[in-house]
Amino acid sequence: MSDRSGFVSPYFEKILNIVDVGVHLIDREGTTVFYNDKMAEMDGFEREQVLGRNIFDLYPSLTHETSTLAKALRSGDELPEHIQTYYNLAGKRITTINRTYPLIENGRIIGALEVAKDITGIVNLHDQILDLRRQLYPGKEKDAKTKGTARYEFSDLIGKSRPFAEALALAKKTSRTASPVMICGPTGTGKELFAQSIHNAGARRNRPFVAQNCAAVPGDLLEGIMFGTARGAFTGAVDRPGLFEQAGGGTLFLDELNSLDLYLQAKLLRVLQDGMVRRVGGTKEQQVDVRIITAMNSDPQEALEKGLLRYDLYYRLNVVTLHLPPLQQRLDDIPLLAEHFIEKLNPMFGTKIAGLSPPALDRLLAYGWPGNVRELGHAIESAFNMVELDEETIEEHHLPAHLREPAFKYAPLTASVSSRLPEPPPSSVDDNLAERLRRMEREAIVDAMQAHGYNITAAAQALGLKRQALQYKLARYGIPKGPRG
Repeated sequence: MSDRSGFVSPYFEKILNIVDVGVHLIDREGTTVFYNDKMAEMDGFEREQVLGRNIFDLYPSLTHETSTLAKALRSGDELPEHIQTYYNLAGKRITTINRTYPLIENGRIIGALEVAKDITGIVNLHDQILDLRRQLYPGKEKDAKTKGTARYEFSDLIGKSRPFAEALALAKKTSRTASPVMICGPTGTGKELFAQSIHNAGARRNRPFVAQNCAAVPGDLLEGIMFGTARGAFTGAVDRPGLFEQAGGGTLFLDELNSLDLYLQAKLLRVLQDGMVRRVGGTKEQQVDVRIITAMNSDPQEALEKGLLRYDLYYRLNVVTLHLPPLQQRLDDIPLLAEHFIEKLNPMFGTKIAGLSPPALDRLLAYGWPGNVRELGHAIESAFNMVELDEETIEEHHLPAHLREPAFKYAPLTASVSSRLPEPPPSSVDDNLAERLRRMEREAIVDAMQAHGYNITAAAQALGLKRQALQYKLARYGIPKGPRG
């Protein structure tokens, strides 16, 4: 049965050596009859070293119970996607996501095929993160006041529009309790910033804040990360605390909850109900005290209807629901957000940008912002790359190209913005929007300067501008800094 011609034709052998997954084929005695280039790259072997050799000679750490290829040969059943960790002949530790299939001919098992995707780099990265977290949060007995990792507070959240203010007010209320919070909003609206702010405003502020994106890790791997592992749970497994233990006394933030495997959702529900967690492969349960904040970038009802989210878990986590508005619904906040990004980027770029020109701001207000606040930040940063070192204003031509498309490609202005624009008088019907905005801005600055006795600092505060930005606008519009003669 070691003759490869009975299994793989030269044509298919060429194809299987091109694909970016490992392919390992054995006969019914466990002897390798095909082994592609990708699998050789993953295992650190030369193909000639592997062909014709038994799998237990190649991987001495495997047994008939732990080898998936051996299981498929013995049972005749397909083994679904799973994580496997093993050591190759050179002593290298390998982690893969595998699918294993028995080969059956005339009702008789003649071999087994395994397709493997290498995730060793991902596993090593997560191991480093988990070890670092364990060093930072060694446990209550060592330091009961370990500072958490949440960096943002409510004072860092920027916006005055009504939808944003309502979400902010509700978030501040939730920080007074330990109830679960579900944050819903499109990508880029700042869900984790709100989660960190809730944590930092509450009684758990001095305990860990641990965040995990449920869509970033394969389900089999995520189980060990969330709940921890016990030595011997699988080949290469070591004793390691999971996210619940690492977040002990603090907050666990689970982003993209709807991407969590349904099996893990059931296991998560049990932990929430009992307050007890057991490591993968372990026998002991331990009490955990963790506040759960979850986030979704889609409508929970839609996720429930599609079967992506368990109803019982949803009702357990949906004690308080926080809806974050997309940027298109809070266009009033764009000037404030742009000013924040400019202030943040000036030191990084060594520039002295004071603000946006009216036409540039016009473009920002007319755009639809599918990427929300995150996209706005990237747009401002892109503009910083376009300005000259001696320039002090972001002009329209500095903005990314997709923001400078013809006006008919923009999303329409919302009522909250358009309702503030007065109908033009008959004499100005030919004025474009930019000219009207300039005129309105100049009149507002003149009124503020007169109302505050030409005190630039006070006028800037009243207008919601930085002093430097107001000085620039005074010079730009030729507005005197004191009463005339």
